[in-house]
Amino acid sequence: MGDREKIETRQPGRAEEEARAASSDGGDPDTDARDGTEPSGASPFSGPGRDVDLVVITGYSGAGKSEAIAAFEDSGYFCVDNLPPRMISALGELFQHEGSGVRRAAIVSDVRGGDYFRDLVAVLDELETAGLHPRVLFLEASEETLVDRFKETRRRHPLAPDGRIIDGIRAERGVLGPLRERADLVMDTSDLTGAMLRRRIATEMLGTRGQAKLALTILTFGFKNGPPRDADLVLDVRFLPNPHYREDLRPLTGRDPQVVEHVEAGDLARDFYNRLFPLLDFLLPAYVAEGKTHMTIAVGCTGGRHRSVTIADRMARHLASHEDVQPRVVHRDVDLT
Repeated sequence: MGDREKIETRQPGRAEEEARAASSDGGDPDTDARDGTEPSGASPFSGPGRDVDLVVITGYSGAGKSEAIAAFEDSGYFCVDNLPPRMISALGELFQHEGSGVRRAAIVSDVRGGDYFRDLVAVLDELETAGLHPRVLFLEASEETLVDRFKETRRRHPLAPDGRIIDGIRAERGVLGPLRERADLVMDTSDLTGAMLRRRIATEMLGTRGQAKLALTILTFGFKNGPPRDADLVLDVRFLPNPHYREDLRPLTGRDPQVVEHVEAGDLARDFYNRLFPLLDFLLPAYVAEGKTHMTIAVGCTGGRHRSVTIADRMARHLASHEDVQPRVVHRDVDLT
C-alpha cells in the first residue's frame, strides 16, 4: 500500500484551476468584484454557506493512504492526492461556493509536501473556523511493517531519500505527532491488506455511503469473432438450442420473444438458470466484500446474436433487485451478420 510521489488528481475537471485562481486572488471573487478588497476580519472562506463533507487523509508514508483515498473515490468523493496544505485552503474556499458542485471531498496531505506540510494543523483550524469541519483520518503502522513495505516497493522514504528507511520513518514520527493528536480517527494498518483497509474505512467513516455497488457489465459476444480480453468470468452457452438453424429465427436476435422462447424451451435452460443464479448470488456479494468495484461477465455463443443475448438479459433481470450490484448489459456482436 505505497504512496504516490507526485500530486495526482483523481477526478478530471476545472476544480484545481479555479482553486489556484482563488489562491492567487486571495479572497472571494464576488467580494473582490465589489470593492477589490476583503472585508476587515472576514474569514478567508466567507461566502455562501454550504454543507461539504471534507476528509483530510494523512499519516505515515507507506501506511496505506493511496488505498484509503481509493475507497473515498469509489464512494463518489472528489479526491486529490499529495496536496500542500495551503492549497487545501484554496479548495476549501472553492467548495463553499454554490457553483462548485462539490459536496464530498477527500484530500491526502503528508510529508511529501516538504516544509509546507507543517502548515497542515493551522490550515485545519482555519477550515474549522470557516465552517467546513474537516474530518481527519490518520494512518499508521509499525516500524517493521513500514520498512517491509518500502523494501517491497523499492522506494525511498521522502524524509530519507539518501539514507536509511528507518531513519526516515523515525523522523516522520516527530513531524506527525501533532496531527495524530488532531485526528478524528487513527487506523493502524500493520495487519491490514488493501481490501481490508477499504472495508474498515467504509464501515467507520463512510457508513451507508461506503457500501458502493459492484459495477457489473454483462457482455455478450460470438466465439467466431473472438472472446473479449477484459472478461473476469466467461460463460459458454453454446449447449442451448441454436436459433440460427431455423430460417424464421435466424434474422432475429435474442431480444425477440420468439428467439427467447426457442432458447429457453425445455428443461435445459431451466436447469441452467437454477444453477447459474444461485452461483451469482453467492459470488457477487463475496466480490463486493473483498473490495471489487467493477467486473465483467462475458456470455458467448457462436455468433453473439441469439443465445448469449437471451441469457445475458435474463441474468440482468435477476440481478436488478440486488442492492449491492449495478448491472448493465452490452451486446457486442448482436448487429454483426
